[in-house]
Amino acid sequence: MENFIVSARKYRPATFESVVGQHAITSTLQNAIRNNTLAQAFLFCGPRGVGKTTCARIMAKTINCLHPTDSMEACNECESCMSFNNNASFNIFELDAASNNSVEDIRNLIDQVRIPPQIGKYKVYIIDEVHMLSSAAFNAFLKTLEEPPAYAKFILATTEKHKILPTILSRCQIFDFKRITIDDITRHLQNIAAKEGVNAEEEALNIVAQKADGALRDALSIFDQMVSFSGNNITYKDVIANLNVLDYEYYFRAVDNILANDINSILLLLNDVINKGFDAQNFIQGMASHLRNLLLGKDERVVGLMEVSSQLKTRYSQQAAQCSTEFLLKALNLANECDINFRSANNKRLHLEITLLKMTQCFSQPVPVQQNTAQPQQNTAPVQQRPVYVQQAPVQPQQAPVQPRSNTANPVQPNPVQVKQTPVVTVQQPTAEPVRPSGRMHRPNTVSIFEEDKKTPAEEAHEEVKNRPFTGEMLTAAWKEFVDTHKDTCPIFVAGIGKYTPTLNENNVIDYQIDNILVANDLANMAKLREHLVNRLDNNQFTLVHHVVEKPVDEIAYTDRSKFEKMAELNPNVITLKKGLGLNIDI
Repeated sequence: MENFIVSARKYRPATFESVVGQHAITSTLQNAIRNNTLAQAFLFCGPRGVGKTTCARIMAKTINCLHPTDSMEACNECESCMSFNNNASFNIFELDAASNNSVEDIRNLIDQVRIPPQIGKYKVYIIDEVHMLSSAAFNAFLKTLEEPPAYAKFILATTEKHKILPTILSRCQIFDFKRITIDDITRHLQNIAAKEGVNAEEEALNIVAQKADGALRDALSIFDQMVSFSGNNITYKDVIANLNVLDYEYYFRAVDNILANDINSILLLLNDVINKGFDAQNFIQGMASHLRNLLLGKDERVVGLMEVSSQLKTRYSQQAAQCSTEFLLKALNLANECDINFRSANNKRLHLEITLLKMTQCFSQPVPVQQNTAQPQQNTAPVQQRPVYVQQAPVQPQQAPVQPRSNTANPVQPNPVQVKQTPVVTVQQPTAEPVRPSGRMHRPNTVSIFEEDKKTPAEEAHEEVKNRPFTGEMLTAAWKEFVDTHKDTCPIFVAGIGKYTPTLNENNVIDYQIDNILVANDLANMAKLREHLVNRLDNNQFTLVHHVVEKPVDEIAYTDRSKFEKMAELNPNVITLKKGLGLNIDI
């Protein structure tokens, strides 16, 4: 029985041309070899599994090749290449800095550098995971790295460039290896599958490439795992079952249910996802990626940005044709807010369910507007618009009995008045609902079903969008002006917000500190503050976020020992006095 060799070793690139996804770096190295402009030290940095050590070995083999090709590749026939292929080269040394990170190890390396090569032009030292070297080892390596012999070349490889001393970085040519794209990994896996006689679906290999997260070695390991699971026929269903990946079908069904405003189906679908063991946050993250792909699918110019197979791109474009851009932007924003606030939510499942229900409302909002505007000729049409004015001026229902002179009008007027009072209650409930949990007003990271119902559609239509840029200095001046002008009318509220200076963060988020949560619960004065900032800054696209500052509680010393320890903290000489006089503490 032959020994099995994993694909990451069996198909490890042996030439610059076979390196996947690093064409810019391999071309630079080949040109340097061709023009004889090799530096004395190189630093290959980047994430795992992208070809750093592989390129270092290929470069070491090529520069020692006695008969390189015209494209600066090793010939694989000369004595130097044969010894390298048999792992018997005396000119190429690999050092694992994770286990050889002391000063003595570097001294041994420096002693080896003094001996010139026996075969070939150069002695190449490949130091992997170089960031693991200690500071003393780095300092001992500095002089040799800066002025090595002409025949010595150093290739350092690391995944954590920020841990390397700047003095080492300044002595090396730095090559940043990028993550390998999903398309490159998929094509490479297709070539390997063809060589191994494995039938693999394109969507299945695309999922493997996505799971690898830009690391080709991880992709090859997953490929071997799938061959062991499925044999010589790798299907999409086998991959998602083995890798515990949520199927695309769930997201397509979720969007279909949202477009159909089918609340029950969307809740049942989420329940099915959770019962199968998938994390709720992974679902909302996948939902956000799905909505992004739908947004890209609305324009052929950006369809290529979707990192999915060609079959899925066509399906995304078909479903995107059913969605408006406004709906996709609102739904994508809701998914993003849900993902950001997911950890702080106490009931995470309810948090996600509310987000999905709000997505259904995003799509169904234009429907009632069209129905109301399509019946302007009926006598009941003006009655449906008047509840907005009844809500603002409740005196109108009292005016109905004032006109009883016409006998024919009396039976008609009371009915519309009763109809008017019913929508007034339903309109006011959503705006009054957030006031109930007053004890949790300091937690902005929650989702409310009535968040978008704070204003009537008529008010939202006539609301002017102000988005003038402003700075932190402008914000501080407007804040101080409000404190100065309202310190007599609302002294308690002004005292709560006037102690600290607000801070302007990204996306116009204004953070301010208060001593008591009751200050944030003062909704009337908070509305005055926001209106003042809108008028002074000419901007209503900002968000106020408060933070309660907890006051430290002073510990009171009751016993003699605690009193002595507190005195000793203030004046350490008390301990010296106690020892000098031989005093004891009773308690």
